[in-house]
This record gives sequence, C-alpha cells and structure tokens, in this order.
Amino acid sequence: EQLCDGEKPHKCLECGKSFRSSSHLIQHQVIHSGERLYECDQCRKRFQTSSHLLVHQRTHTEERPFRCPDCTQGFRQNANIVILCIHTGERPYECGDCGKSFRQSSHLIRHQMFH
Repeated sequence: EQLCDGEKPHKCLECGKSFRSSSHLIQHQVIHSGERLYECDQCRKRFQTSSHLLVHQRTHTEERPFRCPDCTQGFRQNANIVILCIHTGERPYECGDCGKSFRQSSHLIRHQMFH
C-alpha cells in the first residue's frame, strides 16, 4: 500500500494522534498503557521505550557520546547540549509582550505565565 505524502491513516483511539504506519501507532500506544517493556540488565529498572533505556544505560557506563563543539564537554543526550547557549550567548526565544529573551523555549513559556 502506497501512502501519499503526509497521509497518516493509523489513528490512536485514546488521544487521536495519527501515524503513517501501524507499527508506529503500536509503539505510541505504550504511552497510554503505562507498560514498561524494556529492562536494564544492570539495575532492573524498566522503561517504556528502548531509547529511554539506552539513555539510562549510559548512567552505568558514564558514556557521554554527545560533545559540545566549543568546550568538548560530553553529554548522555543530544538534547542536553543546552550548554551551547552559554558559549554563544544566544537567546532565540523572545517574549512578544516585554521583549525579554530566553535560551530555552520552556523558560519563555514559564515567563509568559506570569504576564
């Protein structure tokens, strides 16, 4: 079966989110069931996704495969290279009400709740 670009025929009955493949829908539905199918062989802690298990396993090995290009500090997750903002001074998230800028979108959202 060929899908048109952007077509997502597999819909989650729990939340309405749609997916291109049934396997992605099944993977998503674990969020709603709370099942934790992936177990760490070191400490027996369980996780909903294999990617969460992989990140956790790095706590046992101290592996930090993601590096800041400015200072070479290592991180367990690519998303944790927020330290880049410290080096560049970049604050790309600006409040439309007062003009204050933030390094992270979550900080802007928190700020906007108090306007």
